[in-house]
Amino acid sequence: MSELLDAYGFEPRPVEGTLFVSTYRSGVSLPDGAPVGTAMIGMYAHDPVSRSLLHRLPYDEIWHFYGGDPIRLVLLRPDGEVDHVWLGADVWAGHRVQFVVPAGVWQAGELVAGGTYGLFGCTMVPGFTGAGFEGGHLGALLASHPSAHADINRLAVPDDDSTAMPDGFAT
Repeated sequence: MSELLDAYGFEPRPVEGTLFVSTYRSGVSLPDGAPVGTAMIGMYAHDPVSRSLLHRLPYDEIWHFYGGDPIRLVLLRPDGEVDHVWLGADVWAGHRVQFVVPAGVWQAGELVAGGTYGLFGCTMVPGFTGAGFEGGHLGALLASHPSAHADINRLAVPDDDSTAMPDGFAT
């Protein structure tokens, strides 16, 4: 595990906790200064613990599975529906190697139980900026998606924590 951490230079992402490294940020900007596109590599791990707390983004996010153990995505849709997607290499078992999380859907990710690590990537067009990130508070998500209480209790941002990325993150 430490070899992967060292090879990619993973760092914990603020608010959500994913081990990540930015690998691409377009040199072309939109009128608001945001990059046209971005890409990152992430890792969920058993040790050090890495997962993504519930958050939503203003644009679609494309997930890519690269290797290791399967990853579970939890999706809380605006209409109250709850979905689960497994990213992994075993397509015959229903795993996906690529999946698009639509804009505005609350999403969280974690390594499947018993796994050691899962390596993945995310691509966004327009690109990711910290200003577009919104973490999901526990109380609000429990009210809007009560059927997902077990996942929300484990993967929501605590009500007294900030749900915004630090000023200047990913600008």
